[in-house]
Amino acid sequence: MIIAVDGPTASGKGTIARALAEHYGLPVLDTGLLYRAVGYQTQLNHGDADKAEDALSACEFPDSLLGDPALRYETTGGLASRVSVHPAVRKALFQRQVDFANQPGGAVLDGRDIGTVIAPHADAKLFVTASPEERARRRHAEMHSRGVEVDYATVLADIHARDARDSGRADAPLTQAHDADLLDTGEMTIDAAVQRAIALVEARTGRRST
Repeated sequence: MIIAVDGPTASGKGTIARALAEHYGLPVLDTGLLYRAVGYQTQLNHGDADKAEDALSACEFPDSLLGDPALRYETTGGLASRVSVHPAVRKALFQRQVDFANQPGGAVLDGRDIGTVIAPHADAKLFVTASPEERARRRHAEMHSRGVEVDYATVLADIHARDARDSGRADAPLTQAHDADLLDTGEMTIDAAVQRAIALVEARTGRRST
């Protein structure tokens, strides 16, 4: 069983994807982490994330980089959004994601183009979202809990900028697949959102937890 979980930044898609993977006993891939690794490697190479050639050369990052805590930094998320607009970068990472999705037994993948590009044949597709203001509130609270001092207006502006880049890029833009179920987590607790996601998957597949 393949489950695709798409949505904008701070929508809760990563939390939901991990919960679904645990519920169904499936491996999970945060595809955004691959783009974060490319963005961060570009920075380590003293390159420019807005230049396709610099970003493409960073696609050769070592696997060990995926475990670097720096990939979770807010600044790294911004770099990921910038490198992901380059078609050459998306092509370089495409097969890695497809192979993960098509492994024996299935998988859960979260990202921005899983249901539309990486695994259009997924058995269940979710598009997880919330308002920009709610997503900024969550991200601001998360950053504050980690001791990162930043004002809400700055976080909200970054959310809007990322949404514009992700939805407006020519190659594999962020969009809801025509056969994906919409899950708005704006007014939901984490537990409620996870339970709703499980219900949506079961309605699509008839599968319950292993």
